[in-house]
Amino acid sequence: MTFNDRTTPLSLLATRRSAKARDLVAPGPDADQLAQMLHIAARTPDHGKLAPWRFVIVPPDARERLAARLIDAYRAERPTAARLEIEAVEMFAHQAPTLVVVLHSPKVASAIPLWEQQLSAGAATMNLEHAAHALGFAACWLTGWAAFSDRVRDLFGAAPERIAGFIFIGTPSRPLEERPRPSLDEIVATWGADATDGF
Repeated sequence: MTFNDRTTPLSLLATRRSAKARDLVAPGPDADQLAQMLHIAARTPDHGKLAPWRFVIVPPDARERLAARLIDAYRAERPTAARLEIEAVEMFAHQAPTLVVVLHSPKVASAIPLWEQQLSAGAATMNLEHAAHALGFAACWLTGWAAFSDRVRDLFGAAPERIAGFIFIGTPSRPLEERPRPSLDEIVATWGADATDGF
């Protein structure tokens, strides 16, 4: 099955691929384009209409301050960190023209299971990536140490929130390579078609 253009919804869905954040360069989305992306990101399955997610934009003029705060958090958690580790943390903050931090913001008093709220946050993040692609950009969803650090989370929110991902958006500086994808035979089954269904 091939999709040779980006002119239909299915073609857009079938051709989205992740870029490396370090390879994303200007131009990034302007304010209106980013607003469009976030509107689309928010149109996601959301049992109970809880909106158990939110978005924090880190503007270009705040990246240096973010880098400093990330380094402080990294050193506090890893006092023996080597120079190359610190440099990698600093580089992380400066990747791509646009950075959106997606937070999972669970509504703990709700009867909606936490797992469903987490799935909704993941779906919102994926919608953001699809929207970036639809507008002619590429995105990279990163987690790593920073996404699991309470100190870093506290830069953007507070417990019980968690960082779902750092979404870097920009223009690819090199053609994006297709990665291997699983065949449908590997990931799709028909229930009841054999004796392995347990019934």
